[in-house]
This record gives sequence, C-alpha cells and structure tokens, in this order.
Amino acid sequence: MPVIAAGHLQRLIEEILTAVPVPLDAAQLVARTLTATNLRGIDSHGVQLLTFYVDQLLSGDMSSTARGRIASENGGCLSYDGENGIGQVIASECTAHAVRLAQDHGLGLVTARESNHFGAAYWWARKMASQGMIGITMCNASALVPPWQGKSPRFGTNPICMAVPGDDSWLLDMATTTVAAGRIFKANINGQAELPPGWAMDAEGVPTTDTATAMRGLLMPLGGYKGYGLAMMVEILTGLLSGGAVSTELGGIRWRGKPTRVSQMYLAIDIERFMPLDRFNQRIAELSAMMKSSEPAKGQTEVLIAGEPERRIETERLRDGIPIPDGNWQTLRETGGRVGVTVTEA
Repeated sequence: MPVIAAGHLQRLIEEILTAVPVPLDAAQLVARTLTATNLRGIDSHGVQLLTFYVDQLLSGDMSSTARGRIASENGGCLSYDGENGIGQVIASECTAHAVRLAQDHGLGLVTARESNHFGAAYWWARKMASQGMIGITMCNASALVPPWQGKSPRFGTNPICMAVPGDDSWLLDMATTTVAAGRIFKANINGQAELPPGWAMDAEGVPTTDTATAMRGLLMPLGGYKGYGLAMMVEILTGLLSGGAVSTELGGIRWRGKPTRVSQMYLAIDIERFMPLDRFNQRIAELSAMMKSSEPAKGQTEVLIAGEPERRIETERLRDGIPIPDGNWQTLRETGGRVGVTVTEA
C-alpha cells in the first residue's frame, strides 16, 4: 500500500484534472478538497472520487467550465443554478453567497440546483464557519436507498453537516445512511469480500455483508425509519426547495449518459447577531468539555466529540503521509494514463 505525502497527492490530482482539461483554479480547488479529505481519514470522499469526476468530464456528463448563476435573490434567500458545473466550483460560489447574505441579514440561505458531487460536506460547512458563522450544509444524491419498508431505491445518502468556528471545534458530517456509499465502493475496489453488518442490503431489502451483493443492492438507512425521515427532510430542503431534481430524477457519478443534477443547501448563521463570537466559542468549548467529562462506558477509554477522530488522523497523516490502498492506487494510475499523466509515488 503506497503512502503518499499530501502535497504530492494534491499535485497529482491537479495535474490529472488540468490534463482533462479543467481550468487551473477549478483543478486546484478540487485537488485541495479531495486531499484534505484523505488527510482526515474520510477516504471514501478523497482521491477515490477523482476517477468518477474524470469519467463524467470526459463523457460530457459534467461541464468543466460552468460557474453557475444566481437564479433569484430576495433578502437573505438565494437560489443558484449550477448549470452542471463541477460540484466544488458551485459549492464555493454558494458558500460565499451564504456568508454575504448572513453578514447583511443575520441568516443566509442558499439553495443550488443542477450541480454535481461536491466532495465531503464538511469542507463547505467549515468554510462558512471560518467566517464566524454556524455553517450547515446538506445535499441530495443518487437513489441508492429505499424508503422504510420498501425495496426500490428512492433516496441517496443525503448527508447533513454542521460546523462551528474553530479548527479544533465540534464538526458533524453524517450521511443519513449507516455509511456513505463510497465506503462500499472502496471495499469493492480493494477486493474486500465482506462488509460489517448493518451497512447494506441486497436487492430485495434483506441485510447483507457480502460486498458484491451490496454493490448490486441497497444502502441501509440510518436508524431505520428515522434515517428515512431525515433523508426526506434533506430532499425537501435541497432538491424540492431549489426547484431541482429529486429522488429518481437524479443521475449519478457512476452512471454515464446523463448529468447528476445534484441539489444542495447552504445555511450561514451570523453568531454575532446572538452573542459575541468569543462568548459563543467559550460556550462551545464548555459544552464539549461536559461531553468529554462523561465516564467512559465499559470497554471504552474516552468520550469523543464530532470531528475529533478526524483531527487526530489528520495530524498523523500530515506527519506520516496518506495511505492509499492498492486498488485505489491502481485506479488512480489508470485514470492518470487516460489523460497522459504518469502517476508516481513521489
């Protein structure tokens, strides 16, 4: 398993994208987001995604140059048409608008339609949080999940993310399925035959741990009917509210011949409208300390808060490098070869 320095991996991603070709600023943005996500140990949303993005770009299912446009703006509300642009490019525009609106109105709510996969949601919520905001991000996704008591897929992983100011503060990024689809894709790419229980179902809606069966089957909703409810909430706040695609109207990053048509929601809340930012940060630290002061359960060593495991992995990988499983590395080499880029370990 190759272990790659973060800077080298970021340059490889940038070089592959610019060879597609993708404009340099867009390639740099995507490279930063994917590498940062690998650094945090969220490998399902790191460089593994690059192959899918390149497939979309080369097939014409995603535009390499579209920047999107404001469809409407009214007070603290804005609707954005992504015009099938690269997801990270559209997300960057939308988060900037959300912060601008929040600075003017206290709250900034931006919906985006006709966008694409934007990587890990945490990046965009944290971007808003870095401006003194509470940042909340959601998006819909390709239908891989059945509604409760159904077996036909109608929802995606439909993640929910919330970030507060501070690099070491609380940061929640969760799918409304037990795991992100990318974790099952990763297992398949790397020849992992078995999955942990509770991740997936077969095509009949019966739980399975067989990776090949899961690839032909369904993702497991988080917490049964509760995950179903949360996924529906995300669908309403993203696809429905934006006027974009919902449920089976979406394409997918693995499916060729049609655009993905993802919708997203970005909410920025100006903390200073409620209390001084320093006071808010102090209270978050106090609340986090309350959680961590809980006596660990039997067999556990400590209580963690959301975002803490990823920060620890980031520290390790900045020091030691990013491990890339052999299957992912071979896929990256093949992707580079398609656009004339030689992928090396250093």
